[in-house]
Amino acid sequence: MGETLDLTFRIYRATLVKCLPLAALAMVVSQLPSLYLLLSGRGLNVQFLTLVREPTYQAIYVVSVLLAAVLNAAILLRQHRLVTAQQPGGELGAALRRAPALVLWAVLFWLALVACLVPVMLFPGAARVAGFVLAGLLLCYLVVALSCGFVLVVVERAGPIASLTRSWNLTRGSFWRLTLIYTVALVILTVLYILLGTATGFVVAVVAHGELAVVTAAYAVVVVALGALVVPFYMAVQLAVFGDLTARREGTDLAQRISAAA
Repeated sequence: MGETLDLTFRIYRATLVKCLPLAALAMVVSQLPSLYLLLSGRGLNVQFLTLVREPTYQAIYVVSVLLAAVLNAAILLRQHRLVTAQQPGGELGAALRRAPALVLWAVLFWLALVACLVPVMLFPGAARVAGFVLAGLLLCYLVVALSCGFVLVVVERAGPIASLTRSWNLTRGSFWRLTLIYTVALVILTVLYILLGTATGFVVAVVAHGELAVVTAAYAVVVVALGALVVPFYMAVQLAVFGDLTARREGTDLAQRISAAA
């Protein structure tokens, strides 16, 4: 676990600067639904049911999610090329070409998760509570077991079904170790968000003097800046885990090549 996390930080340090533009753009497009609400004069406190019934918001939301996914894939691909001594460039175009496979992979991934919850709805009374507990445990296992699918689709251009199958095989027997790795990474990201968000909030409160326009603009800038720092770290975790698992399961030298280049 320590080796994988150490490799994650080395990938992050070696690729952060060159991934910042893509990461910032990914955060900008992810904020398109919020920008739409702000520009329409309704603010961010809009009821969920109202948004569900609004076609324009739904279309903007779908476009935002798709563009953010493509940009995240481009970040991962750039990191992979940088730390495996390949020539970077053209990652956004390559990610766009993988967009259909990414969409299908995401659909299959979420269908697998939803399939764990549907049977629970058939349980009567108190048994439903126990069913949700069991379904939650199964969900955790599935998320970890299928966690390498995104990397396989982007880096190795695997098909959606093949990526899920290979991810299952790669992660088999490593559930607790991977769970610890992902948990530690999540704690690091949470602490980073809290520290930077609190510091920025204090500065904004002092400078803005309660002016709504200034606070809103500062909020948008903070979200983009934090995301630009966090997204490459999350992708570095994915890449480090993938390199570690392929070295253990398949005997490839990917982890060693990544470690040497990073």
